[in-house]
Amino acid sequence: MENTVTIPKSSLDFLVELKKNNNKPWFEEHKPQYLIELNHIENFAGALLKELSKTDVLENASGKKSVYRIYRDIRFSKDKTPFKHYWGGSYTRATAARRGGYYFHLEKGNSFFAGGFWGPNAADLKRIRNEFAQDPETFQEILNSDSFKSNFGTLQGEQLKTKPKGFDVDHPAIDLLRFKQFLVIKRFTDEEVLSPQFLELALDAFKNMRPFFDYMSEVLTTDANGVSNFNSFIKTTNPTGFGSCRV
Repeated sequence: MENTVTIPKSSLDFLVELKKNNNKPWFEEHKPQYLIELNHIENFAGALLKELSKTDVLENASGKKSVYRIYRDIRFSKDKTPFKHYWGGSYTRATAARRGGYYFHLEKGNSFFAGGFWGPNAADLKRIRNEFAQDPETFQEILNSDSFKSNFGTLQGEQLKTKPKGFDVDHPAIDLLRFKQFLVIKRFTDEEVLSPQFLELALDAFKNMRPFFDYMSEVLTTDANGVSNFNSFIKTTNPTGFGSCRV
């Protein structure tokens, strides 16, 4: 790998101090340091974008545009602290044919890379469930693969406590049918995040999401008979991937 961009310890330490002093006066006083740390994160995001773009097609124009703002939207939140205490960002897969999105979250003691479908719309969720009901084995094969289990463990996401409407509670694939979100998450230790190999580790995590993404993309761009519905598909401005959401 030609890129050797790393994340310095100071970038995680700054977040610890920000969490303890989550107010505007402190932030303004320490804004020069914030900008230095932000530059490190943007450089890392840019390097990761460059490497990931060799194997996937992404909409993001730059690493800088991939990183989320540190400022929280507190308009509808009970928590009125003005700043996030983590570095976050995402990459959106390009065109309607490529579904899903990549997300990264960097925080001391709580760093992870994730991907999947945070808020599928009703039509997408119905299509996925119908596919599970008809052929659960194909998806189960992905979930049971060595690469999936070693990287992500199990499929994650919010689930129904009972059966979804229109499906039998005794269906063999009821465990899959209950999912309302479809997420994969790989966690990293602080030592891994700060290591010279972290860019490679991060890239490897994202690459291992591809069988999951490819499966979902195939399902969501075809009908129940496997016929492409791509020509009639209109990509919304609020995709089901991580590109438009926060974790």
